[in-house]
Amino acid sequence: MKFEYDILVIGAGHAGCEAAAAAANLGMHTCLMTMDMNKIAQMSCNPAIGGIAKGQIVREIDALGGYMGIITDKATIQFRMLNRSKGPAMWSPRAQCDRNKFSNIWRETLENLPNLNIWQDCATELIVEDGKAVGVKTQLGAEFRAQCTIITAGTFLNGLMHIGKVQIEGGRIAEPTSKGLTESITRHGITAGRMKTGTPVRLDKRSIHLELTDVQEGDHDFHQFSYHPIERNLQQSPCWGCYTNPEVHETLRSGLSESPLYNGQIQSIGPRYCPSIETKIVTFAERDRHLLFLEPEGETTQEIYVNGFSSSLPMEVQLTALRKIPALKDAVAYRPGYAIEYDYFDPTQLTHTLESKVVDNLYFAGQVNGTTGYEEAAGQGIVAGINAALKLKGEEPFILHRDEAYIGVLIDDLVTKGVDEPYRMFTSRAEYRILLRSDNADMRLTEKAHRIGLASEERYKRLQKKKEKIAQLTEFIETFSVKANIINAGLEALGTTPLTRGCKLSSIIERPQITIETIAEYIAPLKNRLEKLGAEREEIIEATEIEIKYKGYIDRERELAQKMQRLENIRIKGRFDYNNIESLSTEARQKLNAIQPETLAQASRIPGVSPSDINVLLVMVRK
Repeated sequence: MKFEYDILVIGAGHAGCEAAAAAANLGMHTCLMTMDMNKIAQMSCNPAIGGIAKGQIVREIDALGGYMGIITDKATIQFRMLNRSKGPAMWSPRAQCDRNKFSNIWRETLENLPNLNIWQDCATELIVEDGKAVGVKTQLGAEFRAQCTIITAGTFLNGLMHIGKVQIEGGRIAEPTSKGLTESITRHGITAGRMKTGTPVRLDKRSIHLELTDVQEGDHDFHQFSYHPIERNLQQSPCWGCYTNPEVHETLRSGLSESPLYNGQIQSIGPRYCPSIETKIVTFAERDRHLLFLEPEGETTQEIYVNGFSSSLPMEVQLTALRKIPALKDAVAYRPGYAIEYDYFDPTQLTHTLESKVVDNLYFAGQVNGTTGYEEAAGQGIVAGINAALKLKGEEPFILHRDEAYIGVLIDDLVTKGVDEPYRMFTSRAEYRILLRSDNADMRLTEKAHRIGLASEERYKRLQKKKEKIAQLTEFIETFSVKANIINAGLEALGTTPLTRGCKLSSIIERPQITIETIAEYIAPLKNRLEKLGAEREEIIEATEIEIKYKGYIDRERELAQKMQRLENIRIKGRFDYNNIESLSTEARQKLNAIQPETLAQASRIPGVSPSDINVLLVMVRK
């Protein structure tokens, strides 16, 4: 049988779901292919969304009209805003989710989207004709034809799991691997490699002595992921913390000879910033304890995810070590932790639209590009889905720059620098992170998404009303004068220095001890304005306060971004034969020739290309 579509998405993980939804919502006849419809958007590792920098990506996906934020809010059983003790550039939302409900809500969402079909099958061969991807062949013997194909196969391509000496083929525990697709892609000149990730043991909560753990409650304020108003209807749950100890470490060391990571069984590289417990005790041998978080997998399930104890050691070593922890002395496991090796493709062979430079109309998104994490995958997925649709419409590509979104930083890092280990997003990777806060993702991106037809009219109107209210509140605060004799009692009560003379209200709000809410108790006109803000009151106040308190930092960073934009506007692709420019360093010639950067700014971010090499190119451009 033959099936014909505009866009075909292979894999229904977090990247595939966002890609398929974006393409369908942009009017493309789309098919999402998955090996198991009951595992759509499965949380293969921890049952949580967000975290440091990852939470910002989820808010950006939501601002663009994606679904991860909405579905996370519906499936949340604990929400926390991380890094609140630091500045707002570092604030990162994170939600513990009900794993099954998260997947079920995603499936329900996708099944009811116009223009989208789902097909349960395994793609085994990419079909390429005249240098263009035109579809795939499947395990069931079907042939799917599409104008654009998006590969989002996660860890399933030649996936191999390790538990001690035991090796099991599969893309996840109890799920089959995907064979043949990698080989059919690489025969066209696309480079593949191997990476490794892992997951920890799952425990039965009834066997844990929770009274011996530290309880970690969630937040109960207005924060959430989506800019849509969504109620949390699930029962909220705490997480629990405990520590390993020297006895645990000694047990783990006794099993290192059987660890696939240390006996040569695993050759590929794992994620630096999410190491296995055996890697921790070797790399940080001087530490006598490591923090573990016990995280619930759902609202009603007893299953507990042991965050911080990822391992591929033999089962008996994992469980014996865990039982050396007082709270886990009687621990009963559902299944052990394991490592998994899988194929990925060199992301430097992609453009910023995530289309292949080697095969036209072929896009890659998610872990197949060398990333790790649901959020990084979903961010790539929505960009790939948007760009495949825009290409078929004959419209300009949708590219997010480094000063516009963490998604822009992510994609630019991948296609410019490549990966030599699984890539994980951090706030430190973004040079303009004060501009890329979690509170302002809608202000940055929703108008862009509305212009291309992805963000709904309702979402756009909601944004316009919010911007208007923020502008009005900001203008009031910047122009309203306060008198010392009226406000000083309030300032002293709030623990800050009283005034010697009157000043603008904005000068008071700039003080670290003062918030708009607390000072409003002493300024009636401000209090009256806040009471009229409506349902989004807290969100508007927070956004306004951040802009006022951090105005100097924001303006300075925006100025730096504008300076870099000048280099972004200098396009160099196709203008030079780098091999013949002798004034460039040998490494620069090699790297520039391999990456073929679009702009001078992108060239400046390629590892091995020095500032002097950029000056050489700048001189040549001017000539």
